[in-house]
Amino acid sequence: MAIEIKDGTTSITGEHIGAFRLLTIRQGLKAEARGMRLTRNAPTCLSIVKREFGLKGNLASVTIQFDDLLRANGIIE
Repeated sequence: MAIEIKDGTTSITGEHIGAFRLLTIRQGLKAEARGMRLTRNAPTCLSIVKREFGLKGNLASVTIQFDDLLRANGIIE
């Protein structure tokens, strides 16, 4: 992952921005499973994953499916 640190600010750059976004959504799913909501006005991570990847089911099953998808693409181990 291309990470740049300049003046105390960390930035993700280059081709890995999309992978970092997916990892952030994955963490959001985990937070939602614990009853937390990341924002009040934006869609939930669950609805984002269902819409963008066509996954079906409840939060637990979608999280498992999404993890499998990330493993298949080499984003997580």
